[in-house]
Amino acid sequence: MSLKLYDLAGAQPERRFSPYCWRIRMALAHKGLEAEVIPWRFSDKAVLAPSGQGKVPVLVHNNKWLSDSWVIANYLEEQFPGHPSLFAGAEGRALSYIYSTLGDFHSGQIVRLVLMDIYKHLADQDKEYFRQSREQRFGMTLEQVVQNRDTQLPVFRDSLFPLRAVLKTQPFFGGDEPLYADYALFGQFQWARCISDFELLAADDPIAHWRTRMLNAFDGLALSAPAY
Repeated sequence: MSLKLYDLAGAQPERRFSPYCWRIRMALAHKGLEAEVIPWRFSDKAVLAPSGQGKVPVLVHNNKWLSDSWVIANYLEEQFPGHPSLFAGAEGRALSYIYSTLGDFHSGQIVRLVLMDIYKHLADQDKEYFRQSREQRFGMTLEQVVQNRDTQLPVFRDSLFPLRAVLKTQPFFGGDEPLYADYALFGQFQWARCISDFELLAADDPIAHWRTRMLNAFDGLALSAPAY
């Protein structure tokens, strides 16, 4: 078995901050699979040419190149059926896709709170690309995107109400133990934690307590990453 994962890194190779890469790193740990995790930067797009696109995560398994975190999670589930399931059945897979989509939505909110923090951690060769591409996406400067983040924060926290309600009755979105649904949501919070000291969650928030449980999972895999 040969597994390689290309993982987004900042100027410091150990600074990893893709929410989608964190989904897969947690999924690999859940399956008990070891992979060579390779730091990748925006200026390294040519390295991913065999995948047919230019974004991470990219998983390479026995010379097969896969992209997109949901595609990779399903591939791991199908290729390694003798390992713990990421979904706990077909119904769990369908529900996990909902959580994955919800995580995408919240990532779109979080980026407006931490965009300049990401920029500050990038390697010099990535900064021009990042600024141009993100300013084109948002239609304003990076500085303008985050200038009202203190007033945006309560709106973001309020949007987490459905997640908070679930965690009042069970420790994980997967139930008594975490499943891919948890990793799909945790990735966004770990991303922000790795790149910014702007606290997204109040200390007494049930989601903050769940995040702590996730940080401690798999012998503290996420907790050991450079972060704030």
